[in-house]
Amino acid sequence: MTAAVTMPRRAFAVWWKDLERWVIPSNLLLRQALPPGWKRVRIGEIVRNPNGRVLVEPEKEYKMAGVKWYGEGVFYRETVRGDTQSAKFLTPLVPGALIYNRLFAWKASFAVVPQELADCFVSSEFPQFIPDKNVVLSDYLYLFCVRDSTIRAVNAASTGSSAVSRNRFKEEDFLDFEISLPPLVEQKAIVVRWREAQKQIAAVRTRVENIEAEIQNRFFQDLGVSPPASVKRPKYFAVWWKELVRFSFGSTTDTKLGLDIRHSSKFPYITLGTGATVSYGIQKCPSNRPGQHSRPYLRVANVRKGYLDLTEVKEINVPDSEMENYRLEPGDILFVEGNGSRAELGRVGKWNGEIPNCVHQNHLIKVRVDQTRLLPDYAMTWFNTELGRGHFFRAAKSSSGLGTINSNEVRNAPIPLPPLPAQREIMARVASGRAEIARERENAERMEKEIAADIEAMILGTQKAK
Repeated sequence: MTAAVTMPRRAFAVWWKDLERWVIPSNLLLRQALPPGWKRVRIGEIVRNPNGRVLVEPEKEYKMAGVKWYGEGVFYRETVRGDTQSAKFLTPLVPGALIYNRLFAWKASFAVVPQELADCFVSSEFPQFIPDKNVVLSDYLYLFCVRDSTIRAVNAASTGSSAVSRNRFKEEDFLDFEISLPPLVEQKAIVVRWREAQKQIAAVRTRVENIEAEIQNRFFQDLGVSPPASVKRPKYFAVWWKELVRFSFGSTTDTKLGLDIRHSSKFPYITLGTGATVSYGIQKCPSNRPGQHSRPYLRVANVRKGYLDLTEVKEINVPDSEMENYRLEPGDILFVEGNGSRAELGRVGKWNGEIPNCVHQNHLIKVRVDQTRLLPDYAMTWFNTELGRGHFFRAAKSSSGLGTINSNEVRNAPIPLPPLPAQREIMARVASGRAEIARERENAERMEKEIAADIEAMILGTQKAK
């Protein structure tokens, strides 16, 4: 009898008992043939958990680490006393180990522990795995974990009621993942190719930072304003009650350091509210989910520093009768109401009319300037500088580490006001620099996409490492 030949199938049926969390069981997935010398193994066969979990001592201090999203590495978070820890045990970081954040694995929160953080600790929410160096490189395992197809599988395997607060990727699921392993020589070649690309991308980002600094310095020079000095603000200090400013750490710090003074300019200052109208957007709630009057709307995530990211624009329900209040008009500038970072609090982007009938949410403060006095691009540029943002940082109210500003603080924000011809001349130079930045960013994005595609093909074995 001739042996039956099993043909690949794109559709098949499984018993209910064999269904794993609405995910097709991995042993039933179609598998691509591997190149000679490669092998397919479970991750659990090539890694081990580190020993050394320690009992938390109440009076001892521990340097705690975390793992950034999108594969951006491990970082020192804070130093805490043992009696403030909810965990009974902590694990010291092991250099060279693969680590991930159980809660945000679906956000590609994977990394390799660097040597410089060997004195830090993590809780059980950050499992570590030491690779068998005879079989797999730590960096190769990391590259496998942050590829898009792996993250999709992680998301499918994660369990919980909410992606933000409960969606955890369990260690046993991670260890059950299969990985295609080339010989170590090829793994090294793939890692070298990736590192070279990262250096090239970093060089582009450095060029962008340098161009941005040049644009800002020339902008200040045109206004006759001295660039702000770089000052390291203390995290803790004590002041007399009479010296406390607005119950605000930012305001009090800047006052004590002499940073709250208005820098002189060869042009007079005005407050933004005297040359613009300021308003909030629509509040998102269950009653205005997309329906009969669905409208595109901008969120905080869409407003970047100096530009808008319109990659993903969601919709919200706004009746025709309310559109006059919320509709964005070309030239409107949008301030981000709250952020935990000084560099991002009050960041500003400008709407250019890219999408018809677009509105904005209430966490963005809309400013519609009087364009007979003030150019929107000029106002946006000023408020994205350290001097322009300084007003908001000092005025911001803080809740759980999140600084927030309100419409009155936006109205009272000072801005030098050159005549319109001077504003146009200044912004022509800024526009030239921005065009160069756009070219550099486009170059970086192209390189990132190319290396991601290359690494994916190399890991699949369909492309040799260059």
